[in-house]
Amino acid sequence: MNRKPMELVQKSLARRYRAERRFRFFGVVSVIIGVLALLVLFFEIFSSGLGAFRQTHIQLSVNFDPEILEITDAHDATQIRSGNYEGILRKALAQRFPQVSGRAAKRELNGLISIAAAYDLRAELADNPELLGQQKTYWVLADDDVDTYYKSLQGDKPFTARTSEARQAQIAELINQGEIRTQFNWRFFTSGDSSEPEMAGILGAVAGSLLTLLVTFVLSFPIGVAAAVYLEEYAPKNRFTDFIEVNIANLAAVPSIIFGLLGLAIFIGFFGMPRSIPLVGGLVLTLMTLPTIIISSRNAIKAVPPSIRDAAFGIGASKMQVILHHVLPLAMPGMLTGAIIGMAQALGETAPLLMIGMVAFIMDIPNSISDSATVLPVQIFLWSDSPERAFVERTSAAIMVLLVFLVCMNTLAVWLRKRLERRW
Repeated sequence: MNRKPMELVQKSLARRYRAERRFRFFGVVSVIIGVLALLVLFFEIFSSGLGAFRQTHIQLSVNFDPEILEITDAHDATQIRSGNYEGILRKALAQRFPQVSGRAAKRELNGLISIAAAYDLRAELADNPELLGQQKTYWVLADDDVDTYYKSLQGDKPFTARTSEARQAQIAELINQGEIRTQFNWRFFTSGDSSEPEMAGILGAVAGSLLTLLVTFVLSFPIGVAAAVYLEEYAPKNRFTDFIEVNIANLAAVPSIIFGLLGLAIFIGFFGMPRSIPLVGGLVLTLMTLPTIIISSRNAIKAVPPSIRDAAFGIGASKMQVILHHVLPLAMPGMLTGAIIGMAQALGETAPLLMIGMVAFIMDIPNSISDSATVLPVQIFLWSDSPERAFVERTSAAIMVLLVFLVCMNTLAVWLRKRLERRW
């Protein structure tokens, strides 16, 4: 008589076990899909961006002919700046490829090298005036199309743009003679933006990002900590403080572009501050990161055991002394972790900075928070919209640099939490 109920129980248990196994299977599949999607994304970024860290150079024997340069005194800075360096480069190319004739063919030949080669020779002559009238062999920077085509021959992504047979023959001749090669692209890390892909770098954008984050941290961290201390230690529990707490939580979920519109209306429209400077960008990102810092700081203060406060009050400490000498030092690791995570979020923001004009084309490296600048995410946005094939590499390479910064900041937050936290 009891067998039937037992069979029903066993069937029910079997169904539940099968459902649990299916649920676990779906969870594992979801994790695998997520990891695979992340790996595909990283593979695409790295495969597209690794080429930007190598740049093609062509070997040329350059004669610093005073007549072509129109320089009589190599110690005269004015003559050095106005020298005809393109002329000596054209002469060097003509000597290397004497078979090239005709205006169109010579114009295409001159396109083998970048306009940056002239600036490099000017800097070389300025540093070494004795080179005037002498001949020396240099590895000069190649044009971006030559760079992309040569890398495609080395196994990089196929070069889809049209390349004339004459240029292909010239590059093949340089390869056979060992007069073309790739070198590490230091210019990518030491120069600012440029309309020429082979001359473009991220230094200006990195400097702008650091200055913007500096303004953001200096403003948001003290204000966020002070607000958290007031709400946790001093504010009375009433409808007004409940209203403030609810709105702080809501602000943490507001789209970042709203803060950009707010900064555009207040800092630029009302106060008349200039566009595209790290000061305004830092103010906008401060508004965006404040809710995150306030919430994390409040949680850190709540995590301090009440016994710490009771012990401090028991030996006669005032409320301010309890907060400054006991609560804040113990809550600081959690506060710093929240601040670093907020800074990492601010580092990757693009939309609010586009609204305040930090999308301008800026070649110079900013030196202060009042200089015109752009930031790394906006630089990536600008390069991704460029038609030149070589900017695809630089876009992916800049994304790689941004990911490195984000990983480092999140790693620092985890390390600080593990290193400084105390267990009660």
